Amino acid sequence: MKNVGVNLNMRTTKNTGWIKLNNGRLMPPIGIGTWQIPASDDLVKSLVQALQTGYRYIDTAAIYENEECVAEAIKQSALARKDLFICSKSWATERTYDAVLSAFDATLKRLQLDYLDCYMIHWPFTKGDPLAWQSVNIGTWRAFERLYDEGLVKTIGVSNFQMHHLVSFLARANVAPAIDQLEFHPGYMQKNTVAFCEKNGIKIQAWSPLAHGTVLEVPLLVELSEKYGKTVPQVILRWCRHHNTVPVVRAMTAEHQKEDLGIFDFELESKDIDRIDALPQMGFSGLEPDHVSF
Repeated sequence: MKNVGVNLNMRTTKNTGWIKLNNGRLMPPIGIGTWQIPASDDLVKSLVQALQTGYRYIDTAAIYENEECVAEAIKQSALARKDLFICSKSWATERTYDAVLSAFDATLKRLQLDYLDCYMIHWPFTKGDPLAWQSVNIGTWRAFERLYDEGLVKTIGVSNFQMHHLVSFLARANVAPAIDQLEFHPGYMQKNTVAFCEKNGIKIQAWSPLAHGTVLEVPLLVELSEKYGKTVPQVILRWCRHHNTVPVVRAMTAEHQKEDLGIFDFELESKDIDRIDALPQMGFSGLEPDHVSF
């Protein structure tokens, strides 16, 4: 099957090959996300197409209610399981040890898999005083550690955990999270959390790297698109990789899937990376972990 822009099975170059995590496992440098995409035959066809185009990482979650579509796409792709990276997440209603184990079992059955490459806590618990929410989060994590120890999950991680959620978490974890999936895009970089994760060996995945399309007409990004002969999304995704974050894109058409894979044949100049970094806040989803209520 043809790969566009880069052979995603090559694991050699820092910004183009598969990325080594803190447990030695490898993760593709870009993924296909399924957030806010209802289960349907069209989703299955789109995911099969993505896998045939060269994507190897599919991101889903129990709350997305489309894990069965991911399972069917994997089946139809006929790709070897070892060549795929499949990630799902436990929802905010599954905080206790037993609830996590039960939720994971249901996810594994829906995905028709024997193991997951990554399983994440979807959102940190943040209600009440710090000692209370810290205890809840680490209690949830104990179930993740069991799944990891039993080999049912090759990598465990978190999503939407900011620096202040991670400090006490890391102090009490027996297995450090390998990944933190954050909202990350021009105009919303969460620099403190990203720097903290980098210091502690936690890789960042970027959800909503294009800010739901709200930054695509920013003059600076349009200027850079013309300078490099690339589309604005390609410039943004290349910028994500320059920051060693793994963008999780929601590209459902063949055109967009190929476009988003075409980010590995050019480099942004340092001065242009700095200019994007300096953009004022924009495109923020409003989903602030300490204030969302699930």
